[in-house]
Amino acid sequence: MVALRWLIAWGRSVVAYVVVGLYILVLGPLALAIALATRRPEVLYWTGYAGVRLALAIPGIRVRADGIEHVRLDRPAVYCANHTSNVEPPILFALFLPLFPRLHILYKAGLRKTPVLGKAFELAGFVGVHRGEPEKSAATISEAARTLRRGGSFVIFPEGTRSRTDELLPFKKGGFVMALEAQTPIVPVAILGARAAMSRGSAQVRAATVSVRFGPPIPTAGRDYSHRNVLIAEVRAEIERLRALGPVV
Repeated sequence: MVALRWLIAWGRSVVAYVVVGLYILVLGPLALAIALATRRPEVLYWTGYAGVRLALAIPGIRVRADGIEHVRLDRPAVYCANHTSNVEPPILFALFLPLFPRLHILYKAGLRKTPVLGKAFELAGFVGVHRGEPEKSAATISEAARTLRRGGSFVIFPEGTRSRTDELLPFKKGGFVMALEAQTPIVPVAILGARAAMSRGSAQVRAATVSVRFGPPIPTAGRDYSHRNVLIAEVRAEIERLRALGPVV
C-alpha cells in the first residue's frame, strides 16, 4: 500500500510538472507580450493564478485558511510567513487573489536573468534582493518601501530559506526594515502541513491539506529602525502562536 501511494504521488507529480511546464511555455510569453503591449501587469497575475491552481490541483493539494479577513484591500501591508516547502509561495499567491495587481514579492535578484520570468517580475513591480551586498540591499529595501507607500503590499519569508523541521529559523531583518520605513503594518502568517505536500530536497509533490492562518496586523506607526529587533520578536511570537493553534478545520 505504501509503495502504491508512492507511485501514485510520483505519477501525479510528473503530470503536474509536464502540464504546468507546457502551460508556462505556451501562455507565459503570450501573457508577457500582452502585458508589455498594454502596460497591464494584471494579465500576468491572472495567468500566474491559473497556473498555480493547476499546479496545486493535479497533485491533490487542498488549502484551508483562517483569518483571511486580515488580507485587506484598503491598506498596504507586509505579509510575513514561515517557510518549510516550495508549495507555500504558490499557495499564498492564490490566497492573495483580492490584492492583484498590487501584490509584490521580494525575490533573489539573480532570477532577473531567467527568460520570461525575469521580465514578468520587473513588469509586476517585484523587487530583487541582492544578498551579501549591503549597499544594493539597502537600495532594494528603500525601493520596496516606496512601493508600500504607493499602496502595494508584499509577501516575505523572513527565514530566507526553507526550514527542514517545524522549528522557525532566525528571521532576516530586511522585510521588517522595509515595513518600518514605510510605516506599514505587518500581518503574521502561519502555514502548517506544507512539508507533507513537498519536503525540502524532494521533487515529489504529494496530496495533502495545507492550513494557512492569518493573524491581526502588527502596527509599525511611530516606530523606527531602532525598533526592528522588538518588531521581529513580536511577529515571530505571533507566528508561533498561530502555528500552535494547529490545522484549520
